[in-house]
Amino acid sequence: MNNYPHPIIAREGWPFLAISFVLALLVTLFSPLWSIPVWIIALFVLQFFRDPARVIPQHPNAVLSPADGRIVVVEKTMDPYAKREALKISVFMNVFNVHSNRAPVDGKIEKVQYFPGKFVNADLDKASIENERNALVITAANGQTVTCVQVAGLIARRILCYAKVADVVTRGQRYGFIRFGSRVDVYLPLTATPKVAVGDKVSATETILAEF
Repeated sequence: MNNYPHPIIAREGWPFLAISFVLALLVTLFSPLWSIPVWIIALFVLQFFRDPARVIPQHPNAVLSPADGRIVVVEKTMDPYAKREALKISVFMNVFNVHSNRAPVDGKIEKVQYFPGKFVNADLDKASIENERNALVITAANGQTVTCVQVAGLIARRILCYAKVADVVTRGQRYGFIRFGSRVDVYLPLTATPKVAVGDKVSATETILAEF
């Protein structure tokens, strides 16, 4: 899997940043006043694609948050990717969150599945089954199955996933990115103990979602 040292600004955003800042500079040359909204857009693009390094908790049984955002679901449901009953925890990312996605556990990728779909608001429950999405089924180091699903949102139009079947990932390792608003669903064994509740704000890698 393609991995790289955190560059502070995600490489997925470099073309967007180059275009927005060059455009802002050109408009500034012709009209400093009219360039103000263009600079605001360029700064928004800059903050959207930030990709800070994170401190990884050392608790061996921890399942870490794969994304920044807000918890919108903690429930028992069916995991359609691993075909089992599971504890589902969903993290909703708005356009102001970091959108770099990180592996929640140490383990081996058993399955990668991509599904085309709609682009309804990722804050809604139906987004998990109707929206464009990409699922990873991971066998964790302790033998448990963890499913991690990137879900596109209302204005998200590109899911990027660098993980492949048979890849071995480590907790906190960067494996993908979703552009402009989205969510990540995590399916865990029913024996897992959630450590977050609906409404909680979480940080990728640094927040423990559950223990198993």
